[in-house]
Amino acid sequence: MRPFKTTCLLAIALGAFAGIAAAHGPDTPGAITTQPAKAVKAPFDIVRTSITTEGNVAVFRMAVSGKAGQTRPARTGKLAGSTVFSYVWPTNLDPAVVGFEPKAGILALAVTAHPDFDDTPLFDENGDGNPANDGNVWHSHWVVLQPDAACGKDSLKVVDIPEGAKPRLPKTWPGLPILIDSPGWSPAFKRHAVEVRVPFDDIGVVESGGFDGVTAALRVNASVHSPLLCVVNVFKVASGNLSLPGKVTRQER
Repeated sequence: MRPFKTTCLLAIALGAFAGIAAAHGPDTPGAITTQPAKAVKAPFDIVRTSITTEGNVAVFRMAVSGKAGQTRPARTGKLAGSTVFSYVWPTNLDPAVVGFEPKAGILALAVTAHPDFDDTPLFDENGDGNPANDGNVWHSHWVVLQPDAACGKDSLKVVDIPEGAKPRLPKTWPGLPILIDSPGWSPAFKRHAVEVRVPFDDIGVVESGGFDGVTAALRVNASVHSPLLCVVNVFKVASGNLSLPGKVTRQER
């Protein structure tokens, strides 16, 4: 290849990556930066993950090499076996911070879409007057995760609530028999990035935390039974090993 052609291609590639970075904002101390991967579909190919705070609000951001939110699961027409696509920020925060039992598992913020069911009964995301048909609109959850061999080797699930158990749950728990919350924080998508702004009573607890970034597909168990919701396909992990190396940083006003 001629030198000038190589230089042009390199300039184009660097310019494209700069555009991705710009879409997610300036470099943030504590953010996890990840190289693009051709093997990962671009809407889920994580390149930067961060959590920052502004006043009492935590800002969860994730940038990908493609258009964030562009791809959603195909509709199957039934709950059993249906798929959930997700952008996830696993943290080392105690689940009690958002209203679950202390030390119940890995607390994660997730932005999800799933056309076959609705798990945000308090909110009408698509604005049609029916709060029970919005699963295909990207929305946010707190979830608590734990490993479960029933989901596959080294796989995670959203923690199930055993029949008859009455664990501590957030006020906006959607009624499913798993540790999930539907708080109504609306995700914002802009080109390569997705962002969720989450208010906290005690922002200092968040600022002491660590995090990671994951894009993944989850699946509802075919028997709609424990485990109800398994992580079945991890598209990409920002750190590469789910070591939660990200550091929450405060943005000065």
